[in-house]
Amino acid sequence: MNKLASPPSALPAPRADLGLREGYHSPQVAVEVRLNTNESPYPPPAGWVEALGDEVRRASYNRYPDRSAHALREALGKLHGVGPEQVFAANGSNEVLQCLLLAYGGPGRRSAMWEPTYALHSHISHLTGTEVAAGKRGPGFSLAPGDALGFVERHRPSISFFCSPNNPTGLVEDPETVSAVLGSGQCLTVVDEAYAQFSSWSALDMVRDDVPLVVVRTFSKTWAMAALRLGYLVGPPEVVKVMERVVLPYHLDAVKQAAGRLALGFADEMEARVAAIVSERQRVVLELSRMPVEVWPSQANFVLFRPRASDGGEVWHALVDRSVLVRDTSSWPGLEGCLRVTIGLPEENTRFLAALSEVLA
Repeated sequence: MNKLASPPSALPAPRADLGLREGYHSPQVAVEVRLNTNESPYPPPAGWVEALGDEVRRASYNRYPDRSAHALREALGKLHGVGPEQVFAANGSNEVLQCLLLAYGGPGRRSAMWEPTYALHSHISHLTGTEVAAGKRGPGFSLAPGDALGFVERHRPSISFFCSPNNPTGLVEDPETVSAVLGSGQCLTVVDEAYAQFSSWSALDMVRDDVPLVVVRTFSKTWAMAALRLGYLVGPPEVVKVMERVVLPYHLDAVKQAAGRLALGFADEMEARVAAIVSERQRVVLELSRMPVEVWPSQANFVLFRPRASDGGEVWHALVDRSVLVRDTSSWPGLEGCLRVTIGLPEENTRFLAALSEVLA
């Protein structure tokens, strides 16, 4: 019997530009208090779990799901006062961002953003072969309308990204800054609103059929559905049509479509949870302001802070030693020494505050 041929000495090399890219990860450490990934501390309502179970039992698993996810898009459109033709849904808001960059980015095109901001905006840009133009924010992580407009006019991107409230700073973008970039007529403007329900302003009111603006949302945070990975955008119908051309066929499974549609029937419960988290956020910010840290006002479900006399990385390790996990953002652009803490259950927040106070003392 002939021996099998020897395997090749090396696998084909991946794209050369991937050598400098690392995936987007959050450390998974065994701790009692996990406040590092901006998840909802509350599980979904029991009624939603029961309703989804009924849908799961009735699903036709031998058939492909509705390719257009029409029922989900219609429900989302009703929620936001738009038609289903203005809604595109995908596997988490990150797939929405990927589809936007597949359609409006790519080789020979450029995306614009202002650091610090959500890391996936630049990461997915690089993965899709899109050149990245990254501007810097001013004092207090501000971005003046004129500075944003000048940056766009100099770099001429095909797509620009804002994160509002910003992850990781928690600050809401100035509507005039978004309007200035829109008024440039240079690019498609994307406002990533993963945390919008916690904030005082949304760009949804600016969406029009003839305005190059899309707003991206997610079910992972306020809807407590991080495990299901569901996100969507609201924008001009012409943009939605382009999204449908670049996304893979049947990308959104039947269970996920049902989960999102059913969740919208529990808006009152969601709003009550948002109010509870906002109240706890105010308490955490107040307590942090009494400690030797610099803390930024947040309109998200997390708070960014910087120990004044201690190394951020060392504080992170000391908190882990006390079984409390926050996000070490000290290596992110413009965030030297900073840490980010998700707002959890009241008892989790109390545990974090006590641990941090002990570490800083």
